[in-house]
Amino acid sequence: MSLKGKTALVTGSGRNIGRGIALHLAASGCNVVLNGSQDREACEDVAEKVRSVGAKAAIEICDIGDRKAVLAMAASALDKFGTVDILINNAAIRPGGDFLEVSEDDWNRVMDVNLTAAFHLCRAFMPGMIEKGWGRIVNFTGMNAQMGGHSRPAVTVSKHAMWGLTKTLSRDYGPKGVTTNIISPGTFPDVSVDTSTPDFEALRQANPSGRLGTPDDIAAVVDLLMTDEGGFINGQMLQVNGGVVNQF
Repeated sequence: MSLKGKTALVTGSGRNIGRGIALHLAASGCNVVLNGSQDREACEDVAEKVRSVGAKAAIEICDIGDRKAVLAMAASALDKFGTVDILINNAAIRPGGDFLEVSEDDWNRVMDVNLTAAFHLCRAFMPGMIEKGWGRIVNFTGMNAQMGGHSRPAVTVSKHAMWGLTKTLSRDYGPKGVTTNIISPGTFPDVSVDTSTPDFEALRQANPSGRLGTPDDIAAVVDLLMTDEGGFINGQMLQVNGGVVNQF
């Protein structure tokens, strides 16, 4: 697979799943716009690895829950690369709290980060994708949205709404060469997390695959979606969880 000459923007790309996706895309020749909310050092590390394989990298540190900031990031990416052909809406926040105790401000904050940022970015980059007749959008949901997350009402609703965005875009813009799909990851702890604890061991034992997920597991699915052979996959929710949730 060659993505040489194409540009991707990956939100939340300083660590874990976003980092893995960015590195996979770069390995295929894709230029990558990296985004993080605060940790520039982490993004610099990813950028160095992106450049080491011959791809270009740009870093945009911003709060994607801030409308002005996310629109400025999109404008900057377009100014630097001309178009963004691949959009990975990965960044999210997952605060807990009982439904009756969640404040309206906290509710809106989750929606701004988990849903509205994707709305703004899709609108910013879709015209260029349509003009080229090729584009790939990958959104993220989660098991909270599938099963109804316990004590995470705003997260569950925002992630379920991402399904609706995915379905709408896939139908409206699939005929124009732009595919939109959504991935539901299982348990993917960051490398900084100690996974030798009894809680994580219980999660391993509960998973039919006998292990936890890695960023490469997600990135491999994204790789498929980027190919011409994967171009007929559109409007789908792809579960990458080792079989712990297997809805049909």
